[in-house]
Amino acid sequence: MAVFKPTFTAADSQCLADDTVYDGFFRIRRVTVQHALFAGGSSPVFTRELFERGQAVGVLPYDPVLDQVVLIEQFRVGAMDDAHSPWLLELVAGMIETGENAIAVARRETEEESGLSVQSLWPIGCYYSSPGGSSEQLRLFCGQVDASAAGGVHGLVDEHEDIRVHVFGVSDVPALLAEGSIRNVHTAVALQWLLLHADRVREAWQR
Repeated sequence: MAVFKPTFTAADSQCLADDTVYDGFFRIRRVTVQHALFAGGSSPVFTRELFERGQAVGVLPYDPVLDQVVLIEQFRVGAMDDAHSPWLLELVAGMIETGENAIAVARRETEEESGLSVQSLWPIGCYYSSPGGSSEQLRLFCGQVDASAAGGVHGLVDEHEDIRVHVFGVSDVPALLAEGSIRNVHTAVALQWLLLHADRVREAWQR
């Protein structure tokens, strides 16, 4: 099995200055950094703007009995100029606030955004969404649910959420991916993971 070990560690980079340039719904930092070079020595000192997002959780609700996945549809401001639609088909997701843990957030967000209770959680992995300019890390899970209870519109009004629930067979997933219906990365990652591991997950959860 191939194993990747990074050439450098965090100790091979340094932040020389860190200033908050915007602090609203999100925070933007301007950082001045320097890091080791593959050819040896150090890079010049340079600055970057960093979109501070922190830690988030994404959950793919999956029913191993019906072999169905539950996805949610909602408006996304970042896709406002999308010629197709700014309403995207996605995983359940939410931010991990200070003092919270990923498991608790995964369960809470699944109930708030889909109306479903999670019976078990299977870790998929942890990913940076766009590390060239954002600090956001996503912890992805597959969540065991009863998809027969899925449907309707959910979300918290005070968070301006208006979320429609959709149910698809796992057999539908390759077509959703191929036809471009899945247009955000963490949803594509989780669905591809399920296609690779569905047999193992079904076996474990149906015992």
